[in-house]
Amino acid sequence: MSDATLDPHAIPPTPRPAAAAAAATPRKKALWRNLGVQIIIAMALGAAVGFLLPGVAVQLKILGDIFLRLIKTAVAPLVFLCVVVGVTSAGDFKRVGKVGLIAMIYFEIVSTLALGLGMLAGNLLGVGQGMADSTRASLAHGKAPSGANAPHSTLDFILNVFPDNFIGAFARGELLQVLVIALIFGAALLHLSPEKRQPIETGLNRISDAFFEFIHLIMLVAPIGTFGAVAFAVGSSGTTVLLSLIYLILSFYAVVILFIVVVLGAISAMFKINLFQLLDFIREEIYIVLGTASSESVLPRLLEKLPAYGCSRQSVGLVLPTGYAFNLDGTSIYMSMGIVFLANAYHVPLDLGQQLGILAVMLLTSKGAATVSGGSFVVFAATVAATGILPLEGLPILFGVYRFMSIAVATTNAIGNSVATVVTAKLAGEFDPAMAQEAMARLRAERAAAA
Repeated sequence: MSDATLDPHAIPPTPRPAAAAAAATPRKKALWRNLGVQIIIAMALGAAVGFLLPGVAVQLKILGDIFLRLIKTAVAPLVFLCVVVGVTSAGDFKRVGKVGLIAMIYFEIVSTLALGLGMLAGNLLGVGQGMADSTRASLAHGKAPSGANAPHSTLDFILNVFPDNFIGAFARGELLQVLVIALIFGAALLHLSPEKRQPIETGLNRISDAFFEFIHLIMLVAPIGTFGAVAFAVGSSGTTVLLSLIYLILSFYAVVILFIVVVLGAISAMFKINLFQLLDFIREEIYIVLGTASSESVLPRLLEKLPAYGCSRQSVGLVLPTGYAFNLDGTSIYMSMGIVFLANAYHVPLDLGQQLGILAVMLLTSKGAATVSGGSFVVFAATVAATGILPLEGLPILFGVYRFMSIAVATTNAIGNSVATVVTAKLAGEFDPAMAQEAMARLRAERAAAA
C-alpha cells in the first residue's frame, strides 16, 4: 500500500493527458540526425555527383574550403587551451613524486612507439599512393600547399618555432609557436600557489568547453563540406580517391589491432600483467567507447573500476586523467598514418629527416588532442598546418572517413590508458594482484547471475 493511501489528507495525483505522458517519454533520436549517418550520405551523394557531373563537381570545392576555414578559426586557441589544461592536469610533479615521474616516462615511450608504428606502417603499406597522379590535377584546380613559403633551412625552422609576439602567433596561425606559448604558460601556472592557480584553471576549462561547443556547431556543416570535398575529389580524379580512402581505413584498423595485441601485449607481459584479463574487466567500458567514439565517456567509470582491480586510488587519480592528455595512443597512430597519407596522396616527398622532424612535432601536438569525439582530427589539422609542407586541401577528404576511424582511435586511447595505469601502479609498488583476481572472480559471478 502506498503512502498516499495511508495519508487521508494526501492529494491524489492529477492524471496527465496522454499527449503530456508521451512527451515526458524521451524519444529516440532519429537516425538521419546522427552526424555519422549524415557524413555517409554526404559522401555517397558527393561521389555520385562526381561521377555523373564531373564539371559541376569540380566547382563544389568551395564547400570543402569553407568548412576547412571554419575549422581553422578554432584550431590555434583550442590547441593552446588543451595543452595548457593538459600540463596543469599533471599537477605538481615534486609532490606526486615517483608515480608521476614513472607515468610521464611511460607516456613518452609508448606515445613515441605508437607514432613510430603508425609512420612505419603508413610507409610500408603505401597509404595514399594511389591518389598521387590524380591529386596533382586536384591541386591544379586549387592552391599550392600552404607551406610553400615556410622557412626551409634548419636554423630558420628552429628560429620560427619561438614566437616574438603572443597574439601574433595566433593571428598568423603559427601552431608551433602557439605550442611553445602553451607549454610555457602551463609551466607558469604550475609555479603559482594553488589559491591563485585554481580560478585560472577553472576559467581555462570553461573557455575550453565554449570552444568545444564552437567546434560542435561547425561540425553541423561537416556533411556539406564533406559533400563538396568528395564531389570535387571524385570529379577531378575518379574512383582512385574512394579506393585509397577504403584502403586507409582497413590499414588503420589493422595497425591499431597490431598495436594493442603486440605492443601493449608485450608491455603487459613484461610486467606480468594479463592483458586479455584486463580487457575483459573493462569490457563494458570498451563497448561504451565503441558506441560513442569518445574515450572521455568512460573516464568516470575507469576511475572507479581500476582501484577495484588492484591499483591504488592515488595512482589511478594521477595517472588516468593525465594519460587522457599525454598518452593518446590511438590518436598518435591516426596522426602519423594521416601525415603519410597526405604526403603520398599529394606527392610531397618526405625524407627520413623530415619524417623524424614531423614525428617530433607530433610528440607535442598529440598531447593537445581532445578526448571528445572529433578532437583528434582538430589536432591532426593543427599538425598538418604546423609542418608547413603538407597541403591542407586533403583535410576535408580525410574528415569524410574520420567517423569510421574515430571509433578505433577512441578505443585504443581508452585501452592504452588503462594499461598505462596498471603498469605505472605496479612499477610504483601500488598494485595488489590479489585484488585483481578477486575483482575478476566477482565480475564473472555477476555476469553469470545476470545471464
